[in-house]
Amino acid sequence: MDIEKLMSRLTVEEKAALVSGTDFMYTNPIPRLGVPSLCMSDGPHGLRKQLEGGDNGVSRSEPATAFPTAAALASGWNPDNARKMGEAIAEECRHYGVHVLLGPGVNIKRNPLCGRNFEYFSEDPLLAGVMGAAEVEGLQSRGVGASLKHFALNNSENYRFMGNSAASEKTMRELYLKPFEYVVKKAKPATVMCAYNQINGVFCSENKWLLTEVLRKDWGFDGLVMTDWGAIKDRVAALKAGLDLEMPGDAAICRKWILDGIQDGSLPMEDLDKAARNVLRLADAWVRPADGTPIDFDAHHALAAELAEDCAVLMKNDGALPLKSGAKLHIAGELFENMRYQGAGSSMIHPALLTTAKDAFAARGIASVPVEDCDTILVFAGLTDEYESEGGDRENMNLPGRQLREIDALCESGKPVVVVLFGGSPVELPFADKVDAILNMYLPGQNGGTAVARLLFGEANPSGRLAETWPLRYEDVPSAASFGKGINEIYAEGTEVGYRYYNKHKIPVRYPFGHGLSYTTFEKTDWVKDGDAYTQTITNTGGRFGAEVAMLFLDGELAGFQKVRLQPGESATVTITPEPKDGTEYSDEMTVPSEPPRFPITLESRFSDLTQSFMGRILHAAVLSVAAKQEKEAAKLPDGPDRDNKRKGALFLRRILESNSLRSMSMCAGKSFPYNFALGFMELANGHMLRGAKAFLTPIKVPKLPKEE
Repeated sequence: MDIEKLMSRLTVEEKAALVSGTDFMYTNPIPRLGVPSLCMSDGPHGLRKQLEGGDNGVSRSEPATAFPTAAALASGWNPDNARKMGEAIAEECRHYGVHVLLGPGVNIKRNPLCGRNFEYFSEDPLLAGVMGAAEVEGLQSRGVGASLKHFALNNSENYRFMGNSAASEKTMRELYLKPFEYVVKKAKPATVMCAYNQINGVFCSENKWLLTEVLRKDWGFDGLVMTDWGAIKDRVAALKAGLDLEMPGDAAICRKWILDGIQDGSLPMEDLDKAARNVLRLADAWVRPADGTPIDFDAHHALAAELAEDCAVLMKNDGALPLKSGAKLHIAGELFENMRYQGAGSSMIHPALLTTAKDAFAARGIASVPVEDCDTILVFAGLTDEYESEGGDRENMNLPGRQLREIDALCESGKPVVVVLFGGSPVELPFADKVDAILNMYLPGQNGGTAVARLLFGEANPSGRLAETWPLRYEDVPSAASFGKGINEIYAEGTEVGYRYYNKHKIPVRYPFGHGLSYTTFEKTDWVKDGDAYTQTITNTGGRFGAEVAMLFLDGELAGFQKVRLQPGESATVTITPEPKDGTEYSDEMTVPSEPPRFPITLESRFSDLTQSFMGRILHAAVLSVAAKQEKEAAKLPDGPDRDNKRKGALFLRRILESNSLRSMSMCAGKSFPYNFALGFMELANGHMLRGAKAFLTPIKVPKLPKEE
């Protein structure tokens, strides 16, 4: 593709179309000049290629492999796992004709209640950066572009569409931007996706400091910057700030703003050209026809189990594990049969294969015996989709009450109790001192059942280590008092997040960052410094093959790590050379914004705020009825994956609608909810009936798209 020749032939209307998406997951083609359409799809832990090419909700997509989510993957402390997963996902992308996968997500886990933490790696920037870079390398080595997200300070869900993250430059540079910087410099992702939220009062999509000064000038990023779906606010301001591609597109108002801006001179042509050129470069680098090669779903299913085994964390073991062959087991807990293996939201995958814990036990001929005839009680517990999902933050750090009551009752039996946990984030564990073992699977992917059976019976040795701190109670979290409570998210704790905070202030935790047990034992020597490098020797002093992680901490921060696998009696010497620090001192000053009024309703108001007026309540109920209808449809389906997926999709839709703004809803919905409708809703909610009617009756006029000519 001769990009400069194409640029000289593109009309202004074609350039305006080129920097806008279409049909929800595609870029606009320019048929006149042979410019192809580029296809994107949700990730990051598997492919969600939607059917019929458009937005069909989270439950209608092509079969694909659901791998362990980032919360699990990071607990393996093994970038090779992320690289292998990226390679496998890329094979599935190429089969279905997907050119760019929307992932990985490397946002810092600031608070355990964030509803999307399952999709992020760690509270530590180095670990998150290393894992994210490995996934990008895996994807791009097989011909599929990656989209690094969500840039930046997107650390909560309740107000993610309009929230204002207020933080000092020191806090941002030394913590929240670090994983993005690492991935950009080490792995060179094809694209970076900007987040919905504001940073210090400026939306990420039009934040020139973030997109141009930091990303392009400081870090040298030369790829494409796109929005998250519906994250655009002012299209002209975004182009000037360095935002190339608006997704999902088909928002007529954005093309109108561009064309009007070029015509009246408020938008320099060079800004539009820069963005159009980056879209052409992206298409030239990554658009390839679907290769038609069949996907080896069995091999990918086996890989999913392999990764889940390597990432599971044995948090407690008083000798109850591994289970003895032939042991009589009483099996309890709602997640035994309905194993939660992936998160709820836009990354929800239609698994090509599925092996639950119940499936794996049945394959071994293992059946539950009564609360009185057993040797050991197994309880499968954890967070369900109702408690944890993209689109909203959790209300507390508790497990469902019914599960806690069941575990307490089983502990009264006097038999050994083993708890197997599923979920994307830490929970309070009031039963920790009562039970004999806790095996944390996080969200282990579609073959988590195979992995958990092998781990419980000692055919695999748990070797995961926590990539985040598990506090004793939520009140101990530094941002507990204010997190997710309003539009302004004040990062008052600075860089004191996770283990940095607990270690500095000597606050006891349930399980610390890096914690994890094994069925064997290890001895580690002290770190020895030799020039810029540090060495440590690890010896397997037990009777089983196992893996341990060498973790180097300098000045209270993780500076490097390496996982080693050792036979009994075997030793290995690890050498780590930390990344050099640039030594730049950043300002720790932060301006605390005042809370904006909730009324009158604006385009940036949270959708739930519409309920403050009579007309607003009617509009709110009408929109939420869409989710209610989906819930009713799900309830009519027979038990099985289709019903579960439909129900999860309805729950996610409800959360998204509640937390959305009229502006982002319009920018995401395209033709079905144009910008003038958003204006009309706003006016009606404020009691301005005539203004509302006028807005609804005043369509936005733009030229046809090039594909429609």
